[in-house]
Amino acid sequence: MSSTAAVPKSPSRRHFGRRILGSSLVGALTSPHPIDRYLELVRPAWSVSEARADVVDVRHMTGRSVTLTLRPNANWPGFRAGQFINLTVEIDGVRRTRCYSPAYSQYVHGAIEITVTRHPEGLVSNHLAEHARPGMTLFLSEPDGDFVMPDIRPDRMLLISGGSGVTPLMSMLRTLDNEGHDGPVTFLHYARSREDEIYSAELTSMAARRSNFRIVRSFPRDETGADLNGHFVPSHLHEAEPRYADATTFVCGPPALIDGVRATLALEDLEKRLHVEHFVPPAPAVVLGEAEGTVRFACSGVDADNTGAPLLDQAEAAGLVPPSGCRMGICHSCTCRKVSGGIRNVNTGEVSTTPDEDIQICISVPVGDVELAI
Repeated sequence: MSSTAAVPKSPSRRHFGRRILGSSLVGALTSPHPIDRYLELVRPAWSVSEARADVVDVRHMTGRSVTLTLRPNANWPGFRAGQFINLTVEIDGVRRTRCYSPAYSQYVHGAIEITVTRHPEGLVSNHLAEHARPGMTLFLSEPDGDFVMPDIRPDRMLLISGGSGVTPLMSMLRTLDNEGHDGPVTFLHYARSREDEIYSAELTSMAARRSNFRIVRSFPRDETGADLNGHFVPSHLHEAEPRYADATTFVCGPPALIDGVRATLALEDLEKRLHVEHFVPPAPAVVLGEAEGTVRFACSGVDADNTGAPLLDQAEAAGLVPPSGCRMGICHSCTCRKVSGGIRNVNTGEVSTTPDEDIQICISVPVGDVELAI
């Protein structure tokens, strides 16, 4: 699959058909079931209102990953490089949802690529790795997230990823490649070994084609073929990009990598140039004796004393099982509605008291009384 594709023809006729199918008249004629229930009997990916996609290709670039090429229906709005989507798959009659970042360029129309890394306890990742096949239908949310490049591209960029955090940055690289971006771009990637490096061949090829793209690798478990040694240390920034102080930096990966890069840049007052996306939640420091208030899980009718731990931990301690894949590197899957109260984001330290807002409960600590729609 190339990184560019033609825009589908005759969108006006397609949209006219969707308006007819979605009309109140058709809805009345198909009652008591919505029109989607009948369309999916003909073809599962057909829908008037939902974004769905057929799997059209399955590849295994490494022993621990599976890469899927998806063909979305007309409800898919497209995305910006770096954003994520909620992907839903049916497993044993139950729909399971996880978050993944599309890896294609944002200019690819009519196709989405996601790469899933298997985790020992990953229900969805293991299911897709073992059972994904052409013709399987998946359900998609609209794209979300602000881990994106500015519309006016920075003159110099440093992209840093760890493990499966490569996917949103791969989308950025492919997008910049499509745009013919001529500014310096350095991509510093950490994988367990060369065999575990996703997109290895394409990264090498891209750097060979574009003199302004530089790929720097570190393989902590097996340094064969590596440019740097071990896990991130501050000197890696200068070795990868001597002018990192002039670069806009994007980092996606585990907390240790993000925290290390953030601390290094903060020492030089460069944090304002940093953009991050967590694939695993950081471990917040709980200050004993300062937690106050009650956490109310409204949908479950459960109240619990605030312990000062992240809301995900407090929900599980109360016997609840909110959707979450955070500990397996599936970011944003624990997002839920905060009805009222204040929370502190453990990444930024910011406190929000806005009612009826969506929050990530893995990185949100309650400040006083909080009510959640769980």
